[in-house]
Amino acid sequence: MPKNQFQRMVFAFLTVIITVHAYVFYSLYVINGNTLMQITGESNVLAAIRAQGGVYMFGQMLPIWAIVIIEFLFAYALENLIGSPLSFRLACRVFDPRRNHPMLFESAIICATVGIMCPSMSFLAAWFYYPYYNGFHILTLLANWLKLICFNFPFAYFSQMFFIQPFVRVIFKLLFHKQIEARTEAQHEAEAEGAKTMKPVDETEAIADVWKRIGEIQEELAHERRQRKKIQEELKR
Repeated sequence: MPKNQFQRMVFAFLTVIITVHAYVFYSLYVINGNTLMQITGESNVLAAIRAQGGVYMFGQMLPIWAIVIIEFLFAYALENLIGSPLSFRLACRVFDPRRNHPMLFESAIICATVGIMCPSMSFLAAWFYYPYYNGFHILTLLANWLKLICFNFPFAYFSQMFFIQPFVRVIFKLLFHKQIEARTEAQHEAEAEGAKTMKPVDETEAIADVWKRIGEIQEELAHERRQRKKIQEELKR
């Protein structure tokens, strides 16, 4: 997992750049591919897009590379400002980083991220690809938004859970392998000394440290209650 703001931004960049390309492919080929070929009479999707002058967005035809750039900018900003921090907080409400396996906690973060980003990006897409040539109506926009969520949510969940996030983690570990190895060695040394001497460097470690301290306080209070009870029993005798 990322340990500082720079690593978080790199992690988000890798996630978004792969996700946007996957969504453009999913939208153009899987959802609208057959329709594009039927309308233009072409035998493949790329030829159909060239025949119609690009991809419809903002009431005009734009090239695919422009679609990718626009969606990337919006998705990257949304991920850094809302998706990543909010998904972490939501995951912490369900799982305890101190007691649950890291994979469970990471899976909870992925689920929360999909639950936030899919409706948000689908709402933006409803504006981007709205058929403005037929006029504008808010109910049509909301209906299109709901339709996009229904199309995108299954793809978002399964692609992020089983393909995109595992692949991004592999790339992330390759990019920051020195920092990860140094951090792991330092943690092992601290554990061997019998005490954690390093300050938490991210939200996961901070919350785990808080839970650890709470557990220690609870143990001390329980010990004091046992001692008081023992003293009271001795006085009664």
